[in-house]
Amino acid sequence: MKRSFFSPPISAAHYCSLLLHKCMKPKALKPCKQIHGLMLTQYIDTNVLSLSSKLIGAYACCQDLTSARLLFRQTPNPNVFAFNWMILTLTFLGLHEEAIGYFSLFRKSRTNTTSPNEYTFPVLLKASVGLLDVELGKQVHGLIHKTGFEEDLAVCNALIDMYGKCQDIHHAREVFDKMSERDVASWTTMICRYADKGNIEESVVLFETMMSQGVKPNDYTWNAIIVAHARTGDCNTAFEFFSRMSKEGLVPDLATCNAMISGFVQSQRAIEALDLFRDMLISGFIKPNQVTLTGLLPACGMIGSIRSGKEIHCFIYRTNLDINVFIASALIDMYSKCGSIENARYIFNTTPNKNTASWNAMIGCYGKNGMVDSAIELFEKMKTEKVEPNEVTLTSVLCACSHGGLVEKGLEIFTSMGSLYGVEPNNEHCSCLVDLLCRHGRMDEACGIVKRDELATDSIVGAFLNGCKIHERRDLAREMREWLRTEMKKGGDFVTLSNIYARDGEWEGVEEVREVMKGKRVYKEPGFSSI
Repeated sequence: MKRSFFSPPISAAHYCSLLLHKCMKPKALKPCKQIHGLMLTQYIDTNVLSLSSKLIGAYACCQDLTSARLLFRQTPNPNVFAFNWMILTLTFLGLHEEAIGYFSLFRKSRTNTTSPNEYTFPVLLKASVGLLDVELGKQVHGLIHKTGFEEDLAVCNALIDMYGKCQDIHHAREVFDKMSERDVASWTTMICRYADKGNIEESVVLFETMMSQGVKPNDYTWNAIIVAHARTGDCNTAFEFFSRMSKEGLVPDLATCNAMISGFVQSQRAIEALDLFRDMLISGFIKPNQVTLTGLLPACGMIGSIRSGKEIHCFIYRTNLDINVFIASALIDMYSKCGSIENARYIFNTTPNKNTASWNAMIGCYGKNGMVDSAIELFEKMKTEKVEPNEVTLTSVLCACSHGGLVEKGLEIFTSMGSLYGVEPNNEHCSCLVDLLCRHGRMDEACGIVKRDELATDSIVGAFLNGCKIHERRDLAREMREWLRTEMKKGGDFVTLSNIYARDGEWEGVEEVREVMKGKRVYKEPGFSSI
């Protein structure tokens, strides 16, 4: 038998235990294997100091699941440390069902000395989130209650997060309200979950309550509240919180700046979006990424500033940012709106892996700039390269046909949308076709399209009636109005007819429609956002 380098044996075990612990933080797999080899060659008893469980934990921490699983099977009674690390690593790697399987095994095999602890439950709750299984989360909650961990701060925070992410905000708030102690993570988690549900008002109430109770928000709290407002287009409030955050000496993160820029662009506030981008560069704290620039480039097209667009394009090259398909599509769209067809085509030609959005942007570019033949040619090339057209592609092509007077081509594309491309015509497609037919005096066909479209919108019917005016087809205009009267079923239909009368200055007709709505107790539901 080989002589051990360590004496007595317990010292060797203690030394190996310390070394394994040191391997875990940096996830150092090679030293971990060396320590394991040393333990085998020096015949160190792995039952001492639970070394076998610590080895399982070390391998799992280093994400060597093959070794961790093998050792786990060979260990007679793994302790809670080994189980926790197996569950944690599997959850982190997205193997949620296997993680739950290890916990089931833990419950079946547990002894009087081995029970779940305060580190077990937060990881299990993360696995429930990964599976989006609120029922599993509730079972874990029941175990937490039985084992007496309901007062543990980290466990409660994990419960709030699980219920919120599994769309059960009521139970999340219930856990939050019952907590005897809350830290900044508790408040931030609850604020984030309300924001995810679109309940911004409650997020703000919690934020202000948190401040009034002397709990200082951290970077995550501020960023969550700013992003929530920016995503709903409430840029004024978002910017107020943005300014308050800066006064507190905190720096917004990249995701927050990206959300602010996108919010400004969606609210048609292009100048403010560009100003914020410049402030990011001047500060030097936040480095823009592809998401930043994809969100920002539409601002240049919005105001027709090719100079700003080129500056951003140069910035991409200077910083060696990868021009992915999203940035490429945004650049094509920007150059298109600024009237620079050559630059748009150059970006399109030099994009290596074009997706449908890239083709759509270039087809749309040709269509918007009156190059109808080029748009159709590119559409045909798209098909030969086996890139599947989508709804946006077909809308762009139909618009190009309308502007170029290609009636037969437009009709051919429209009638073959379902059979050739698997796309059912929507309101935009119908609107393009009606516009195409009306522009070229084919009013009877246009009338048939409108009547077939069960979801005919104000714009579609309005385009048709405008065509009736141009081509002096008052008979069809009257027919359309009578048809609308008989087909009206929803509040929106009545509003469409009312808007058409208003468009023609026939205010008696508007009043008549409104009276009918009142008499039939028909109301148009107000619009809402699902964000």
